[in-house]
This record gives sequence, structure tokens and C-alpha cells, in this order.
Amino acid sequence: MLVFVEVRYRADSDHGSPLATVTHAKQRKLIRTASFFLQQQFGDRWPACRFDVVGISGDLQQSPTIQWIPAAFY
Repeated sequence: MLVFVEVRYRADSDHGSPLATVTHAKQRKLIRTASFFLQQQFGDRWPACRFDVVGISGDLQQSPTIQWIPAAFY
């Protein structure tokens, strides 16, 4: 399984969570980029893959909150 991971960080959540920044438009860009990579590396025989999203919020020096969403979108 090949996993593409989008990592988003926000120091505070006043303007929403880091996970909320992965919009449908961002997902389309990630899928398009991953498709290009897969075509270049594997030709027509792509491995199984998925897209995970990791959201990090808070002070990085003092135990930030980390949320990991496996298979967040396809």
C-alpha cells in the first residue's frame, strides 16, 4: 500500500482546524499530482494507494494536538 500523506499545521484554531483546510479543491490537486507521480513511476500498473491527512495544531514545543485520518479521501 502506497500512502500519500498531506500534513497541515495551525498554531491556533481561531480560523478552523488544520484538517478543514484540505478542501475538495485541495483534494483534487493532490489526486492529480499523485496520478502524475504514479504514471511516471509505475506506468500502467499502479500499486494500491490511499490518501491520509494529518492535522497538527497548537504549540509545537509543548505537546501539540495531532489528528491522523487514514484513507481520508480517494
